[in-house]
Amino acid sequence: MYLHVADGVLTLPVAISTSIGAIGVLAYALKGTKEEDIPKISLLSGTFFVASLINIPIGPTSVHPLLGGFLGIILGRRAPLAVFVGLVLQALLFQHGGVSTFGANLLLMSIPALLVHWLFTYVKKPSPFQKGFIGGFVAICIAVLLLITLLMFSDSRYGDGAFSVIRIVIVAYLPLALLEGVLTGFAIKHLYAMKPSLFHRSL
Repeated sequence: MYLHVADGVLTLPVAISTSIGAIGVLAYALKGTKEEDIPKISLLSGTFFVASLINIPIGPTSVHPLLGGFLGIILGRRAPLAVFVGLVLQALLFQHGGVSTFGANLLLMSIPALLVHWLFTYVKKPSPFQKGFIGGFVAICIAVLLLITLLMFSDSRYGDGAFSVIRIVIVAYLPLALLEGVLTGFAIKHLYAMKPSLFHRSL
């Protein structure tokens, strides 16, 4: 069960609303972007593009890394730009994700990154590893909650039954949230030790 929502999963009103929201998020991310930000955004776009194509089998389904916490900590408010580029490349090269749900997919992966960025703008005490773990774990949880919300707004039957789509999403992504938290923690700790200038005021 991917967090890339396919065409036909969401109702038209939800698809339109999320598309409008995605435009607003991109406008927010673009505001104040400087030329020196572009190389880092490009690098993280490639990282997101590759990572989110990795399939991790869990029981009868599979999941993929999102890197929301990683993007939020390093890129801050520019994270949606990296997500946008990555999603466009996935759609063009692999037909990954839907056209009508592109805005929803952008929001599902951008909002968690932005929330992690805002969280650590004010919370300074945790170590780089702790921030990475918290960011990686929380970003997945937020993305799953957002997906559940969109599904329920589209059709309440997504939540019906013991083996409903929503239950499968929760069960499948909980292990990934823990794994991504640990991996993000080590990645942030290593990068901060090697090149702290990458993080600006994030850490």
